[in-house]
Amino acid sequence: MKKLINFQPSRALKTALGIIPFLLVLLVYQVGSDIRKAENEQDKLLPSFAEIAAAIDRMAFEPSRRTGEYLFWKDTKSSVVRLAKGISIAAAIGLIVGLMAGSIPIIAAPLNPLITAISLIPPLAILPVLFIVFGLGELSKVMLIVIGVSPFLVRDILQRTQELPREQLVKAQTLGGNSWQIILRVILPQILPRLIDAVRLSLGAAWLFLIAAEAIASTDGLGYRIFLVRRYMSMDVILPYVVWITFLAFATDLCLLKLSRIVFPWYHADK
Repeated sequence: MKKLINFQPSRALKTALGIIPFLLVLLVYQVGSDIRKAENEQDKLLPSFAEIAAAIDRMAFEPSRRTGEYLFWKDTKSSVVRLAKGISIAAAIGLIVGLMAGSIPIIAAPLNPLITAISLIPPLAILPVLFIVFGLGELSKVMLIVIGVSPFLVRDILQRTQELPREQLVKAQTLGGNSWQIILRVILPQILPRLIDAVRLSLGAAWLFLIAAEAIASTDGLGYRIFLVRRYMSMDVILPYVVWITFLAFATDLCLLKLSRIVFPWYHADK
């Protein structure tokens, strides 16, 4: 008899098993909504799926009476653009600083304590400072993502660089490579797929910082809309927005994984 620990489900079974938890969540929600609606038809805490569908239609497919814009798509565009800017800048900083500090000990010596100290500062605690320094515009929201994500990326890339086999660097030096040639031709190609992995792991935190910034000082964005309608307990709007944010994060993660597999197939060969 095959032991359970050695059982590998087929691809179809994996897909089915992955769908089942979501179906159970929907079922539990439906039951909970029906119970609350039976007690109070005006209950807003657990709106019915029909109410959620009506809210989606209103937000995504009907222009706003005040501005004439489709609020759902405007909010999505604003948030995605901010997130893309913040993640891109943070990734560039993480790559450059982490690579240099991990490759050159004389750079790592003064930077390591500073990077560690900065990484321990709660980004949300300095949000008021960012608003004072950068104003209430787009820059402060992007900078919160950069400040929140960059230290993690720097530390991860630094560690990954230092973990590369020392034998590779010795061989490159034996073949006459100078420091910059070794960094660019030996270290950098191996670090880039690891950078993508680090960015994927930081997406959740990046969304958290973005939503926090939008909730406090913004006129559009997914986080802004959620905190705007919460005063009316509009769960029929809040829940679709939360699900949409989750979907966007999942889609971004999947796209980064696909990109990594296409550009760096050797990195995923043994995975």
